[in-house]
Amino acid sequence: MSAMSYAGESCQTTGQEDRRLWVSILVKISDPVLTNLANGTLRANMPQESLDSKRGHKFSHLEAFGRTICGIAPWLELGADDTEEGKLRERYIRLTLKGLANAVDPASPDYLDFKTPYQPLVDAAFLSLGILRAPTQLWGRLDKQVQDNLLTELKHTRSIKPFQSNWLLFASIIEATLLELTGECDRERLLYGVEMFRDKWYIGDANYGDGPHYHADYYNSFVIHPLLTEILRVMDKHRIPGADFLPTQMRRLARYAAQQERVISPEGAYPVIGRSIVYRVGAFHALGHAALLHNLPVSVKPAQVRCALTAVIKRQFAAPRTYDDQGWLRIGFAGSQIEMSESYINTGSVYLCTFGFVALGLPQTDPFWNEAFTSWTSLKAWNGESVKADHAL
Repeated sequence: MSAMSYAGESCQTTGQEDRRLWVSILVKISDPVLTNLANGTLRANMPQESLDSKRGHKFSHLEAFGRTICGIAPWLELGADDTEEGKLRERYIRLTLKGLANAVDPASPDYLDFKTPYQPLVDAAFLSLGILRAPTQLWGRLDKQVQDNLLTELKHTRSIKPFQSNWLLFASIIEATLLELTGECDRERLLYGVEMFRDKWYIGDANYGDGPHYHADYYNSFVIHPLLTEILRVMDKHRIPGADFLPTQMRRLARYAAQQERVISPEGAYPVIGRSIVYRVGAFHALGHAALLHNLPVSVKPAQVRCALTAVIKRQFAAPRTYDDQGWLRIGFAGSQIEMSESYINTGSVYLCTFGFVALGLPQTDPFWNEAFTSWTSLKAWNGESVKADHAL
């Protein structure tokens, strides 16, 4: 059987068909989180699945919300229009705004804990990145009281000391968001993570250590490249010393995106390696982020990224038992596989999979969506087509 017979001509779809698929799956994933938080029933209704049933995942609701917003925000930022998709966006913008209000209201049954060490630092960071990604449709449509409440909660995370790892970027992205929203920030927390990754933890060929050591996992994509890039973009906008590192980081992001595109097999599979593998297609956060910023290398066409990611999304979310009977995500890589997770992972954690959908923030007119089916690197290579040699940065 050739690769083409499995994943090629018979599976070719248009960009608009792919987009409808992406939207339908992202909405299916996100709806239980956003609808329940908007209704003040997230704590009451969200299940608590975890390998460690005794851990008491008290922050799982913030995890689910912060991660969902981070992934869906670029799509929401396109705003409402008269199309079916535009009307759907307006529905989820409204749910998100209502949910945000409940999340930061001390009187709400779904008031979320941003203060207690350590997990809230992580998911306040993801929420912050979501706000940066949707300044008009989220931040700009919150009323003044909710804005003030949100800023207060983000500032509460300053009492949490990050670990010497990718966690430094969580503190930094929160400060970058506060800088963008208020003009002020804690510069030490903003800069420390950037400086460590810039000066001490770069390993080579677009890969960073997760702290002082290399880890064979997807954390360069889950966290490091997207957050480091956005922190630097905010610093550059506000002319913060150290922002001159941004062009170098953009080149590294492009190279890392090229590597990610190459690991997607002709069948829409990718290596099952490293911790947090149950974050599913969130493993391609950096690839989607590079596409969203129009920062793919010239050797990688936007449409081939779309087609590669569509193959992954189709395969991963069609797996049986991906969702429970109420539509909540179950823990797994391709279905329900809780044994593949770690003790820190719970139902809320796996909503990081929404990060794989950030390219939905590109409008339908973008080449990512309006170019014809384009084979990705592995599909071309295994079909005997011409593929240029790969080179390190």
